[in-house]
Amino acid sequence: MLEFPNIQSRGFRNIKEGNNIIGFQVPVRLTYYRGVWLPQLRPATVSVDGEKFEGDQITWVIDGKSYAQSDLQNYPDVHWSSLTPAILQIKKPGGLALGIHDVEVSIVFSTSYLPPRIDLGFGGEEPYKRRMTLVR
Repeated sequence: MLEFPNIQSRGFRNIKEGNNIIGFQVPVRLTYYRGVWLPQLRPATVSVDGEKFEGDQITWVIDGKSYAQSDLQNYPDVHWSSLTPAILQIKKPGGLALGIHDVEVSIVFSTSYLPPRIDLGFGGEEPYKRRMTLVR
């Protein structure tokens, strides 16, 4: 079940590979009712406690499959539904400390009948913000 805020608290956690924490993940939902194809997405940015992450630091996970942010345009047959959260995995050795964090996410996408900055959910003048607690 999706939460109302665009930034979802369920699934906000550090990412482990073996015994090492290699980063963290932030689930996000799409508010555009039709969903979007991956080439419609523009590069996302994520900020946590003022530290900005972008470009190759971010990997998208949609329906369990991972996509490098720089490769989104190469998957015209992959659709992100408004009913399924995407996971933004951020590379940050050691991840985030347990506790409360201020998270900001900015995502822009294009549609055939709206300019890229009018996106019905992400990418406006201000990124979406949410204070969340990391428990693992």
